[in-house]
Amino acid sequence: MHNDSRAVWHANIGPIDTPQLLQLHDELDEIVDSNRQDGDKTKPAALLDAYPGLGKSTAVRAYGRKLFREQITLRGETTPSGDRRVPIIYIALSGNTQIRGLNAAICRFYGLPVTGDADTLAERAVDAVLSMRTAVFIIDDIHFLAGAKTNSVRMSNQLKYLANVFPVTLIYVGVGVQQRGILSEGFSGKKNELAQFGRRTTPLTLLPFQIENEEGRQQWQVLLKTIEKKLVLAEKYPGMLARDLSDYLYARSTGHFASLMALINRGCLRAIRSGHERLDKELMDQVKNDVAAEEARKELEAAIEAGLLTSHPASRGRKSA
Repeated sequence: MHNDSRAVWHANIGPIDTPQLLQLHDELDEIVDSNRQDGDKTKPAALLDAYPGLGKSTAVRAYGRKLFREQITLRGETTPSGDRRVPIIYIALSGNTQIRGLNAAICRFYGLPVTGDADTLAERAVDAVLSMRTAVFIIDDIHFLAGAKTNSVRMSNQLKYLANVFPVTLIYVGVGVQQRGILSEGFSGKKNELAQFGRRTTPLTLLPFQIENEEGRQQWQVLLKTIEKKLVLAEKYPGMLARDLSDYLYARSTGHFASLMALINRGCLRAIRSGHERLDKELMDQVKNDVAAEEARKELEAAIEAGLLTSHPASRGRKSA
């Protein structure tokens, strides 16, 4: 039972307040807090567009939970009319989401019926937003709304409709969204200026950890030390990650948070099951990781082995780039 509890714990470490996450939350706060326009005015949206494996969804869900608590504390659990207050909603799209499916997902979040056509569902959702005083929509995996060029145009129009009708701040999360044509609404070249959606949306991003400079190396060390403190292993010791496995973990994760956490989670599971109770290179070499991280691993390992790259701060006397 204890080992099972440890496995669950290691699989759910986080979110961790990395500099990237804190900066993103500050940027989202700035956009959301400045959107005090009256209900008949369109509020500017935010788009978190970044590569996979950087913790986008985790970071935005953490922001949503924080904002939810703040709004409930500030305004109460019920609205002046007595309805339950739902200050923020979160929707994750799927690969076959169409306009009706998007509206149905919104209704489903509120626990409303999902019968009827797209317009009926939209009207139902608007009533819920107004009565429950929802202030923010988070729409995750927004790239699933993009397909053919004509579909991108339809979806852009639908998102504009949501922005015009719902008195909320829309936060979109996706991969390669700006390259898929949603922001440009099918326009190209100089005609991009005609794209209202792009004018109303502020792009944000999350970056992988970098160790090419001292600041990046310090951030990587802080991350590993924070994770190390959270591990529940009998033979854990100070410096197990940040000192002895720092370069190794960077090479195997390529600085991507999701790849790092998957590697550590699986390593802890193997350490518990084998009775090893600590993480070291010999054990971690037996752990598989995602394809993208493994493909980039050899180049980074070669640079580290040659002394061209290190994740250790210069203050430790290690060779730096």
